[in-house]
Amino acid sequence: MKHFRSGTVDIAFLDEGAGHPILLIHGFASSARVNWVETSWLATLTRSGRRVIALDNRGHGGSGKLYSVDDYRIPLMAGDSRNLLDHLGIARADVMGYSMGGRIAAFLAATAPDRVRSLIVGGIGMAMVHGMAGGEEIAAALTAPDLAAAPHGMARGYRTFAERTGSDLRALAACVLGSRDAVPAAMLARIKAPTLVAVGEEDEVAGSGAELAKIIPGAVFLPIPRRDHMLATGDRVFKEAVVAFLAKRP
Repeated sequence: MKHFRSGTVDIAFLDEGAGHPILLIHGFASSARVNWVETSWLATLTRSGRRVIALDNRGHGGSGKLYSVDDYRIPLMAGDSRNLLDHLGIARADVMGYSMGGRIAAFLAATAPDRVRSLIVGGIGMAMVHGMAGGEEIAAALTAPDLAAAPHGMARGYRTFAERTGSDLRALAACVLGSRDAVPAAMLARIKAPTLVAVGEEDEVAGSGAELAKIIPGAVFLPIPRRDHMLATGDRVFKEAVVAFLAKRP
């Protein structure tokens, strides 16, 4: 992967393909490779004639690790994405984010509308507006002495996933507490970019995608059939809908 400095933070990213640029922002405890390469999103989008840029968010993958909760506030993480576009000389791009990445992408679209040609929000619905519960429990699981000492349930699942991907557990613990701030509905209502919201029908984490789509002017909602929060990420129906959405957007 390539690297650049976003302020004082080293950010790893990939840049492949040619055509209209699309910036991909991954979810919590994931990375560009896990979220976008291993799920074949990179191959799908480059085959459809896109230039694909995907970063490892701060605290994740090959990017710099920080250990203060305040280092992971959504404005800072959205700033990394905007700085990457600046670094590459890209004035305007389609932007897609999944879960935490969807929150970052929506914040970017609301606060820097001239940079976002279209917006795709996956894996997060009204949890973006109401905030996501369970951050403290996930942080406790990530900082537990070992997996056996981690709380059971979803929090332990995050610890297992983080260990599998070789993540920095302490950095992720700070991130999960800093990046779950709600994005106000009034801010989302200012988004002008064509928007697609996609949430798995069995996703118990995201909150209502249909309700989120009602807040963002003109947004279209896609329920991803028979998929939960994890399995929706690389779903074929999701991919086909995104490719069609990008082909039709102004």
